[in-house]
Amino acid sequence: MSFSTADLKNAFARRATGVTVVTARAGERIHGMTVSAFAEVSLEPPLVLICIDQSAKTHALIEEGGVFAVNILARGQEALADRFATREEEARFSDLECESAATGAPLLAGCVAQLDCRLASAHESGDHTIFVGEVVGVRLSDGEPLVFYDRNYRGLSD
Repeated sequence: MSFSTADLKNAFARRATGVTVVTARAGERIHGMTVSAFAEVSLEPPLVLICIDQSAKTHALIEEGGVFAVNILARGQEALADRFATREEEARFSDLECESAATGAPLLAGCVAQLDCRLASAHESGDHTIFVGEVVGVRLSDGEPLVFYDRNYRGLSD
């Protein structure tokens, strides 16, 4: 079976995924980015994984600081997802309501769930690194999650 890069991108686009913003802290520096490659790994110990492009600033902060938070966005937070997906990185946190998790990673307001993580392991794979984080804190809120499917934001009722 042969395929092009466009075919592969189109196949990936047909997988519905929750929308997350991964945030990190190293010292006084914070950064974050919209991430679709997030998954549960284990309940005992509590582990999750994220896949981050090795050229991303968030990647460097996770390696240096050893912490990250997964902010699972709510329906209606499309603008926040877009903000953290743009190339205008310096404005990502300006005028945003957020607080620090126990690890120091930023938590964004209005999310349906937040996972505060300490880096457990890292595995280079292609141009990304698979970061496995041990969940050290969880915050839940009511609401419907933001879903991304076929290059569009959606809700569960769409």
